[in-house]
Amino acid sequence: MKNGKATAEEDDFESSLLRIIQQHQQDSASPRHRTEEARKEALRAAKRVSELLVEAVDGGVEESFTNEKRIDVEIRSLTRTATRFLRQTDQWLALSRSLNSSLKEIGDFENWMTTMDYDCRTIATAIANIHSA
Repeated sequence: MKNGKATAEEDDFESSLLRIIQQHQQDSASPRHRTEEARKEALRAAKRVSELLVEAVDGGVEESFTNEKRIDVEIRSLTRTATRFLRQTDQWLALSRSLNSSLKEIGDFENWMTTMDYDCRTIATAIANIHSA
């Protein structure tokens, strides 16, 4: 019986040691599991923050790019309009110079007509004086 009692005590001792080891493994696995879950959650949160930051920056860049395109289109439009106004101004200037030249010619013609009228009257008076004398 001594052998039987020793074997039962050894079995109890071994089963107790196995329970302690299993408990220890469970207890140490639980913090590891929590740590691993916390690490995964932190990675997910960091990834989400990174995505939000990229979206915010990309949104600003996209808006800037859109504004730049609008400004480029407006610049081209304003350049065309300015070029058209420049041509139109040159045409008006040419017309104005032509009108001034025509007015000068009219003035010169009037002056010539006045001179011719005076000369014709002078000649007519001289002929009339010769004819009456």
